[in-house]
Amino acid sequence: MFGLGAGLLHPAAGLDHVLAMVAVGILATQTAGISLWVLPIVFVSTMAAASFLGFLVGGTPLMEIGVTGSVLILGAVIALGRALPTAIAVGLVGAFAIFHGHTHGTEIPANVGGIGYGAGFMLTTVFLHAVGVVLGVSTRGRGERFHSLATRAYGGAIAIAGIALIAT
Repeated sequence: MFGLGAGLLHPAAGLDHVLAMVAVGILATQTAGISLWVLPIVFVSTMAAASFLGFLVGGTPLMEIGVTGSVLILGAVIALGRALPTAIAVGLVGAFAIFHGHTHGTEIPANVGGIGYGAGFMLTTVFLHAVGVVLGVSTRGRGERFHSLATRAYGGAIAIAGIALIAT
């Protein structure tokens, strides 16, 4: 498989990546305002830079712990139902993007083009962020209370999945 195709499939192959990316989108809707765009942009750009670093230096066990931990922490933050200040949300999302990007960079197969692979996993990441945004925004039309409960339920489910991922 060529680089782009392999990159498109890579993030979708790991539940930890899928849940964390969707969580970033949900968090962006919960934080609202400019965060709706800033959080996904910060995540994707930081992830891209960290993937290059991961490609150059290789993997460390701490990166996988950070990836799995991001699912639990992002889910818990969403479940608490409090909008974070944008600067804190950006810092949190950026830190987790380093773990995800570094891991993607270490997993670039030797037989594919790195640029195509990177473009592929960035596109899939954007798509998964959009899924989270749609989940968060789609509940707004039913009232603020429903939106808050639904968003918190999404976060709780993601946090529980994070616990299960850590336990395995």
